[in-house]
Amino acid sequence: MRKLIRDHQKYFNKLLVLLDAMVIAAAYWFSWFLWLSGYVKENDPGIGILSVETYFAALAAIVPGYLILYNTFDLYSSKRTAKTIYEIFNIIKANTVGLLAVMVVLYAINIPDFSRGMVGVFYGINIVAESLMRKSVRYGLRRMRRKSYNVKHILLVGYSRAGEEYINKIKANPEWGYEVCGILDDHVPVGAVYKGVRVTGEIDTLQTVLTDNQLDEIGITLSLSDYDRLEAIVKLCEKSGVHTKFIPDYNSVIPSRPYLEDLDGLAVVNIRRVPLNNMANMLMKRLVDIAGALTAIVLCSPFMLTAAIAVKVTSRGPLIFKQERVGLHNKPFQMYKFRSMEVQSDAEEKKGWTVKNDPRVTKVGRLLRSTSIDELPQLFNVLKGDMSMIGPRPERPLFVEKFREEIPRYMIKHQVRPGITGWAQVNGYRGDTSIKKRIEYDLYYIENWSMAFDMKILFLTFFRGFINKNAY
Repeated sequence: MRKLIRDHQKYFNKLLVLLDAMVIAAAYWFSWFLWLSGYVKENDPGIGILSVETYFAALAAIVPGYLILYNTFDLYSSKRTAKTIYEIFNIIKANTVGLLAVMVVLYAINIPDFSRGMVGVFYGINIVAESLMRKSVRYGLRRMRRKSYNVKHILLVGYSRAGEEYINKIKANPEWGYEVCGILDDHVPVGAVYKGVRVTGEIDTLQTVLTDNQLDEIGITLSLSDYDRLEAIVKLCEKSGVHTKFIPDYNSVIPSRPYLEDLDGLAVVNIRRVPLNNMANMLMKRLVDIAGALTAIVLCSPFMLTAAIAVKVTSRGPLIFKQERVGLHNKPFQMYKFRSMEVQSDAEEKKGWTVKNDPRVTKVGRLLRSTSIDELPQLFNVLKGDMSMIGPRPERPLFVEKFREEIPRYMIKHQVRPGITGWAQVNGYRGDTSIKKRIEYDLYYIENWSMAFDMKILFLTFFRGFINKNAY
């Protein structure tokens, strides 16, 4: 059975198309049945004007149309390692386009009596039904793979850090259905073992291995010193007809989501994908920041007024503390906070950041810091354009100079506007915590930004960000 499934992936795809067609038809029928029930029909007299035959004749166009959309939105490619959420997201996108297309067609051919309500119900039911079906299929396949069915056998060419990391991922996720059956390398002795995977020969034996074995895939995991052999190895693998993938040995340089640029036929790898470099994304985020800051200022005005009075009454000095921070494109700006410390000289201020039980913090300041109310004046920084609602936290110039030398890729955080809260902060990395871990979270945010991600961080801020044990 293992070989049958492995060698006939195309038959599985055909089965998936058939299941999709059945789900679409069933969801359409169920939507029609619900929308034409007694209660709805009584409240929408026009819904029953068209005959049952007319409604179901539309399936002849809807089913193939939706299958084409599913193929367009990449729902029929192998997704052994993909997360379920991405597949569901593509299902939603395909159905949304399908909904719009149906509405346009109904308007274009002028069928006013065709129930738009039923089409809307079909939209929701089809997304849920399709997602559940796909989830069930994925669950079944992963259970089979854990039992060594539907497994793809891979040979790695080259022993490297990338090869070890690839084996680590495969071993940690047996539900993906991959089995590394050996490694070919010229520098590691034959018989050496890494996590149960043996070095079975030298790279020059690849031709013989391709001829004698029925491999599903070849993974090229050459070390950087062997990249001069890459072209010859790729040609040999493609000549054999075996699917070949390249796992580069420079993950420390190129992140997990680089992107290719076609420069008149020349493939250019951009080292880092920064969605907010896109003008449309940048503008959308800026508009949301302005609206969000204005709303937050109105909602938080009672807290800010109370904090202002408390700071002014309990200690001498200015109400607002201004401090130079480094922002977008390494440009300095003045960041605002409610003053939470005794007034200090410049030398005292530069001695370091705040630590637990810091004697410089006032009693009121300790409360403001623990609840993050001291950060609320930064909403005006957002309105000015110095900051964003969500983003990496900005740092003082002296620490930026220090960290740029000590922490690789630290300066990348300045490719986006700094934020009042961020992915690192909602995961507990604020105050006197690991800068390296904070940067890891900041870089993940920068490379994976989306409006949905911003909304998630904003939501988590209410539960994790405002009151935090590391805020002192």
